[in-house]
Amino acid sequence: MTETPHKLPVGVRLRNNFLTGLIICAPIAITIWLTWTFIHWADSWVKPYIPARYTPEHYITFAVPGFGLLIAIVLITIVGILAKNLIGRTIVQVGESVLDRTPLVRSIYKGLKQMFETVLRERSNSFKKVGMIEYPSPGLWSLVFIATDAKGEIASRFNDKGMQMTTVFLPPTPVPTAGFLIFVETKKIMPLDMSTEDAAKLLISGGLVSPDWHPPVVAAAPSASLEKTNRLVTPK
Repeated sequence: MTETPHKLPVGVRLRNNFLTGLIICAPIAITIWLTWTFIHWADSWVKPYIPARYTPEHYITFAVPGFGLLIAIVLITIVGILAKNLIGRTIVQVGESVLDRTPLVRSIYKGLKQMFETVLRERSNSFKKVGMIEYPSPGLWSLVFIATDAKGEIASRFNDKGMQMTTVFLPPTPVPTAGFLIFVETKKIMPLDMSTEDAAKLLISGGLVSPDWHPPVVAAAPSASLEKTNRLVTPK
């Protein structure tokens, strides 16, 4: 017979309460810590280049965290605005041509630019879907984030064989930011209805936090008896 909560030993109740509190407090604490660390990191990069008379500390006696991050966001936005006109495009092209002629830097710049263009320009489709593939062997299924259809040489090589490939990202547990880039035949991917946020929670928790799912309601076909009732019967 299962013991009711008030009849459990004191040690067990304390342990359960501690685990419940840990589940609530740990994500909040980690989120605050990561946000605070990122703000200070951005400030440490930007604020040294801002003249002292333009910083809040010049007028008040305490530091204002996030001021450097705010300045960085404003500057990046201004660069984006300027890059859309003729003068801005010319400056960007000249800068890219200089980088393109610089050994080592050229490879790094091209790789980073291609990565950011792929992620930002295709953000409406990339990593918005979740699926499952048989990996690492048949019968074992792994959760993946569906990125986009294979492109370029990879797509051409498989198209010659009559195979349509999709690029997926296979994240590990409990750190979904690392993982493997895998090309899978599209028909072998089992798409899921869960969001990427729910999938990330499932991965981070090691399968303990499973998202709610309600199967789609399928309208039942009218029964044969109902059809007979509604049918007009003519006398013989």
